[in-house]
Amino acid sequence: MNQNNGEKKSSGSYLKDYAPYFGLGIQLAVTVAALAFLGIWLDQKFDSSPWLTIVCSFFGVFAGLYNFIKTVIKSGK
Repeated sequence: MNQNNGEKKSSGSYLKDYAPYFGLGIQLAVTVAALAFLGIWLDQKFDSSPWLTIVCSFFGVFAGLYNFIKTVIKSGK
């Protein structure tokens, strides 16, 4: 039995509902990758390998996850 009183959702409606989630995985990966590459570049510039790569990578993971969680919570309201 259909629970939405016989109303069918169009594909555009589903797209609108789930659009905020489509780019989250890519955004998370790009954030981590960009900061990891920044760490690699800084390590080469300052000859401090691998410390800045590790620090920037962890910062990228935390920043990406923060943004991911913030977006999911915001879209759930």
